[in-house]
Amino acid sequence: MVQTARESAVDPILAEPSRDPERISGGHLVAKALKAEGVDVIFTLCGGHIIDIYDGCVDEGIAVVDVRHEQVAAHAADGYARATGKPGCAVVTAGPGTTDAVTGVANAFRAESPMLLIGGQGALNQHKMGSLQDLPHVDMMTPITKFAATVPHTARAADMVSMAYREAYSGAPGPSFLEIPRDVLDAEVRLADCTIPEPGRYRASTKSIGDPAAIQQLADILVKAKKPAVLLGTQVWTGRGSDAAIDFVRTLNVPAYMNGSARGTLPPGDPHHFHLSRRYAFNNADVIIIVGTPFDFRMGYGRRLPKGATVVQIDMDYRTVGKNRDIDLGLVGDPGSILAAVTQAASGRIDNGAAGRKPWFAELRSEETSAYEKRLPRQLSDASPIHPLRLAHEINEFLTEDSIYIGDGGDIVTFSGGVVQPKSPGHWMDPGPLGTLGVGIPFVLAAKYGRPDKEVVALFGDGAFSLTGWDFETLVRFNLPFVGVVGNNSSMNQIRYGQAAKYGAARARVGNTLGDVRYDEFARMLGGYGEEVRDPADIGPALQRARESGLPSLINVWVDPDAYAPGTMNQTMYK
Repeated sequence: MVQTARESAVDPILAEPSRDPERISGGHLVAKALKAEGVDVIFTLCGGHIIDIYDGCVDEGIAVVDVRHEQVAAHAADGYARATGKPGCAVVTAGPGTTDAVTGVANAFRAESPMLLIGGQGALNQHKMGSLQDLPHVDMMTPITKFAATVPHTARAADMVSMAYREAYSGAPGPSFLEIPRDVLDAEVRLADCTIPEPGRYRASTKSIGDPAAIQQLADILVKAKKPAVLLGTQVWTGRGSDAAIDFVRTLNVPAYMNGSARGTLPPGDPHHFHLSRRYAFNNADVIIIVGTPFDFRMGYGRRLPKGATVVQIDMDYRTVGKNRDIDLGLVGDPGSILAAVTQAASGRIDNGAAGRKPWFAELRSEETSAYEKRLPRQLSDASPIHPLRLAHEINEFLTEDSIYIGDGGDIVTFSGGVVQPKSPGHWMDPGPLGTLGVGIPFVLAAKYGRPDKEVVALFGDGAFSLTGWDFETLVRFNLPFVGVVGNNSSMNQIRYGQAAKYGAARARVGNTLGDVRYDEFARMLGGYGEEVRDPADIGPALQRARESGLPSLINVWVDPDAYAPGTMNQTMYK
């Protein structure tokens, strides 16, 4: 009997596909499952282990966006999920391709971002033989994912992709990982032997309100509250609960503070929007509601909340509620659905408590104004080198309702956090609680690709930009314009502060001083737009020229290396 190419000793990765309509390869099964999930783009760096997925994506109409480093691919998948609400997906090769992506997966894990990383692997028939790029990927990924597994057979490829996404969306979302051995991916099986889940038929709604009795209890607490405050956290945006949160604070007249991806839920100037008075509010509130954010280092592990206040926590993850601090009431479920249910339960009363809170609002607004005026001289400073607060002020003035703001850096982005106020929900992106540097360019790629109608404005520290900056070329190659700003102080300033404080000025610059790099010239070299700014009066015009250029851009702004953000000086790592 004459052997076919598939039956012979020819390496299956080099064998021509049969194109038999009754048979299908593992890579094409993966692409079909991604399409069913709603994935319309994969972020990737090529490798011989994974090319059959590319072939499947071409057939399914899924875009392939190739980058220069696997960390960028993983960050972009994370950012795409945040920006669009669609599931993110990155595809990388085995061994170093997968290990390069670990940081992006870890960042998504701490940020509760739903994405799938697919990694290649050596052939099963070479298992434990020392095949090219063979590593125990699943063992490495398990601690930083919600689900990690090997696809054991070609016929299982599609349903395991669906399984991975189902796990990614259970409770608080997060990343999943699948490794697919090369022979599993390239082999062809009968379509009749495969399980290919149908769109919309293999996952349930996650819009749970939890215990109805707890909803009523929170409504009762709020009706009686004289000085309530709510902190809206990342899960409000992750669950697309912004409208419910807005209705909640306006109907029940509750002052709102926002952090993480929830920034922009209420626009600046809204009477319920507060920012600079949060510590004062929490110190004086009788009811504090924490929505979709954990009691981690950003919240002082809950210790900053006074013992006399009634503390309520709402979260998608049961394990987060009451962690690090006792609470008076915990509600587990979808934050938007819970807030909508509480609004309905409380607003049906003749007096829902809203009318009696005018003095509390006036008290907080006075505190807010005082904090703003105290900072204003530095924010409008004409000093050179440029004060980081002046740079943040100019960026904030530059933003429109359609500007997505991305922060990637240490000290410079900490400065911006007190000044830059996005004007719409979902228009703020930062790494999240892992504090990962280098997310900026990948997040720009994800946000601009996923929401091309939006302007993207990114602020980088010079150290942060250097980590993934070569993918500026990817933005040029895919024609994805954005306005980028590098706050350049030739230092890893957040670390420098800690070293100076601990070891003295003589040892303040050990291991944290960078060269004076002209990032504007780097942008021009790669086909983008670049300008250098040394005078604060030139920042605004330079930003406008970058916007009008229609190109990926970098404005290199030299900032004062001896100015430190209050958040830097109060970091828990130095306590």
